[in-house]
Amino acid sequence: MINISTLDLNLLRTLDVLLSEHNVTRAAQRLNLSQPSISVQLARLREIFNDPLLLPGPRGMLPTARADELREPLRQALEALLSAVSPVSTFDPLKATQTWRIAATDYTESAIVLPALEGLRKAAPGTRLAVLEMNPKKLEKQAEQGEVDVIFHTRDGAPQALHQRLLFTERYVLAGRLNHPKLKRRPTLAQFCRLEHVIVSPDGGGFSAATDIALAKSGLSRRVVLSVPHFLFMLEVLARSDLVAVLPERLVKNTGALQVVAPPVDVPGFDILMLWHERLHRDPGHKWLRQHIVDSLSMRE
Repeated sequence: MINISTLDLNLLRTLDVLLSEHNVTRAAQRLNLSQPSISVQLARLREIFNDPLLLPGPRGMLPTARADELREPLRQALEALLSAVSPVSTFDPLKATQTWRIAATDYTESAIVLPALEGLRKAAPGTRLAVLEMNPKKLEKQAEQGEVDVIFHTRDGAPQALHQRLLFTERYVLAGRLNHPKLKRRPTLAQFCRLEHVIVSPDGGGFSAATDIALAKSGLSRRVVLSVPHFLFMLEVLARSDLVAVLPERLVKNTGALQVVAPPVDVPGFDILMLWHERLHRDPGHKWLRQHIVDSLSMRE
């Protein structure tokens, strides 16, 4: 039986970081301690729990079954303790100096970050905003470790462990250059399929998207002649060629830069969520940022 009255809370913090990093060197860097100090603390933790906890592996250290059992309860206990001892403070955006980190795609940069930016600079001029490239496989861990504060993500594939708020439901439109001869009015389905299309393929090199799935249900296909990884390049291509694209409406809404019509095929839209970790859920500054983002989008509706 562990005597909790003599248990050093710093050891539990070290164990939490070790179970996250699976590496003594990286844990030492996060805790601002020397590697020998972490090794000493790990030895003490092994003695306390009567378990090796972390074993050498081919790519770092591997947690034992006991360590896996401890991971989530320990994380929750430390977060509850931090919440209990942290003073409740108000947030004054005019005096704030935070650096907020947002994970976004080039689409959500245009659809969400850009509308929020002007108001953010006016309301909280001392803050900084870092927009990070989206890495879906690492999002949950990045949020957990404080590397990302806010994530903008489609509902499909969004990490379920994070808090979620629906920002909007997007729909698709058909776009091409201004005065495009084939977009003076909504094309028929046959005309649409004969047009030359460009699509965004985030994974690179794909020539099929949601529109192609919708067409295939009716036994139809279109001519996709260009696949690009980013929407910004797609918009340039549309403006300078006769290629067309089925793309999210918010990329071209109220810009007047392209000719936009409704596509002749029903392409299901998608939900965009704002995600954040539990550790920031009650933080006054983070709550203010989340509300500012919501308000900035409502002003565009």
